Amino acid sequence: MGASTATTESPAGDVGPVVADGLPSGGPVPTEPGPPATPVATVLAVDIGGTKMEAGIVTVDGAILDRVRTPTPVSTDPMVVFGALASIVAEVLDRAPVRPVACGVGCGGPMAAGGSTVSPLNIHAWRKFPLLQHLVDLTRLPVAIDNDAKALALAEGWRGAAMESSNYLAMVVSTGVGGGIVLDGHLLDGSDGNAGHVGHVVVVPDGRPCACGGRGCLEAEASGTAIASATGRPAAEADEATRRRCGMLVGRAVGSVANLLDLQLVMVAGSVALGFGDDFFAAARQELALRCGLGYARSTRIEPAGLGADGPLVGAAAVARHRHGLARSGR
Repeated sequence: MGASTATTESPAGDVGPVVADGLPSGGPVPTEPGPPATPVATVLAVDIGGTKMEAGIVTVDGAILDRVRTPTPVSTDPMVVFGALASIVAEVLDRAPVRPVACGVGCGGPMAAGGSTVSPLNIHAWRKFPLLQHLVDLTRLPVAIDNDAKALALAEGWRGAAMESSNYLAMVVSTGVGGGIVLDGHLLDGSDGNAGHVGHVVVVPDGRPCACGGRGCLEAEASGTAIASATGRPAAEADEATRRRCGMLVGRAVGSVANLLDLQLVMVAGSVALGFGDDFFAAARQELALRCGLGYARSTRIEPAGLGADGPLVGAAAVARHRHGLARSGR
């Protein structure tokens, strides 16, 4: 198990309102104390990825109060992986001043409906792993699980760059590649909750083998795992040509999605996309322009996601909010 690091103070980039609990700066000091402030309801937010796992306490308004991160163990034993997750979940719950009302989880897919079992392609130990029941047993909370990129889509519509949009795609380009789609203001689920897997759009016919069993998928060509495999170096050390190729292939996939679904905004998050920066986004936009000839698709934009490093935890909280109907500052 990797060592975890915790942030107990409110991190930079928090979203949502911050409630002041001090006295007003001016005016008389009250002679009698007012009624105690009503505690703001919180959720336990959990993000599970192929490289790292994170747990945090997030208000139902979207502000991150605490967070702990640990590397995802490389193991063939499913309970070793879950043990690392359980450790950081217990740590944030032990520190929480108010017990959370629910738990929301963003996890790589695919998964069975409702996250009853999960089979993340980048966590090889988990194949049909019963994550939902394990988390219910651990936390004794109502638990809602969804794909991590769908969680990001909820977060960006709630507190991020898509607050004014009803039709958009949110993507994560990191260890793997995932997506979440919102159309007409509704998150698309599909039969088993796996809608939005843009990482398995074919961008290179007969290209590299993919963990899904196909060939030439976006994830097999442009994810951090694929780049490391092809170049022999971590994605963080990629040269300009590799950064631009990654962006170009993402733009190619986005073009297909935009032509199919008539959406005008695509937000991209993840350590690979955001780490590659301008080279990635310039190449993605150039390729998107080449692939979108229809009038309604030519206005599609590719932008960095608005929540940055807070997106995964805010997204996990948004899953709980969405599935359990949590209202602002309470149930």
